[in-house]
Amino acid sequence: MATRAAQGAGTIRKKTVTRKGKQYTYWEARVTTGRDPGTGKQLQRSFTGKTQAEVRKKLQATTVAVDQGTYTEPTRLTAGEWLDIWTEDYLGNVKPATALVYRNNVRKHIKPALGAVRLSELRPHAVQHFVNGLSGLSTASVRLAYKVLHMALEKAVELDYLPKNPAARCVLPKLEQKEIIPLDDKQVSTLLKAAQGSELEYLVTVALFTGLRLSELLGLTWDAINFQNGTITVNKQLALPTFRESSGLFLSPKNGKSRTITPAASVMATLKRQRARQAEMRLKAGAIWSSSADLVFTDEMGCPLDQWKVGKRFSALLCSTGLDGVRFHDLRHTYAVNAIRAGDDIKTIQGNLGHASAAFTLDRYGHFTEQMKLDSAARMEGFMKDVLNL
Repeated sequence: MATRAAQGAGTIRKKTVTRKGKQYTYWEARVTTGRDPGTGKQLQRSFTGKTQAEVRKKLQATTVAVDQGTYTEPTRLTAGEWLDIWTEDYLGNVKPATALVYRNNVRKHIKPALGAVRLSELRPHAVQHFVNGLSGLSTASVRLAYKVLHMALEKAVELDYLPKNPAARCVLPKLEQKEIIPLDDKQVSTLLKAAQGSELEYLVTVALFTGLRLSELLGLTWDAINFQNGTITVNKQLALPTFRESSGLFLSPKNGKSRTITPAASVMATLKRQRARQAEMRLKAGAIWSSSADLVFTDEMGCPLDQWKVGKRFSALLCSTGLDGVRFHDLRHTYAVNAIRAGDDIKTIQGNLGHASAAFTLDRYGHFTEQMKLDSAARMEGFMKDVLNL
């Protein structure tokens, strides 16, 4: 028995089959979705269901999509198979470190939860269930795993494996931005005194008064420093050892753009002292000195410093100062806040820090400017009262 739907929409049939001596009845719909570009033969899609109404609904939805030109032939790929393809072939435009983070998220979180699901059958509620199941991770980690999944599915949409992204309207946990606690003047003084004479002395000083990231400081080369003009060009960062085989010793700056800063004269003086110290180390090392990269901050043999080891040494330096818990990255925050205190405009601070936009800088440090306004108002109020009492 066949029931024909609207013209060109396809057919619906009631079918009965016998399996292991028992009869089963179901409904099947079949619709033409296009033609094979090679043979010219019709391409058809079939649906099955327990009721006529069920298959009719599927048939009508497919017919509308075909008529509107939005129909996508379902892929037989599983989500896991597509994720493998995506991580292998579509991460060429991201940095090696970022690609590794994406692959780790796919391997540890996404594939175990969704890998067996047919890509074409992945639904928004399944994505939401996956996100909810990551509650044991930090909010930032949950949002990162979701971001990776969303990017992979968005590429599947671009390639017509999916008609739309099932992760598009997922509800995510709210990201609470960590409070920035810069070092105050007394803490800065304590830190600088503790660093005097240590191997980190000049590195810490330059970080405090330029706001450069640790990777940018460790990737700084002497040709990027212009002592005559008093400028530093930040055009690269040191790659982690894990990625040097694929990317070389350096990576481009974080946002992909180089910048030139004009730090305080004392910073340039510190760099001159570092150059003199390095000359002494080079003389002592002799023939075993590694000079191929011409790095500003190196170990005793001229080799690049390891970020993880610098972090450990920085923590050890803090042990006797009462500054436990301060991270090297907090020196960058300290510079930003002190620049605001010094009266630098947000656009200048953005450029010096290498942020992608002034809006990001304002979002990150704007509350410090508001507090300064309140402090200024309080000082003016005190001044006015003093004048009126004369």
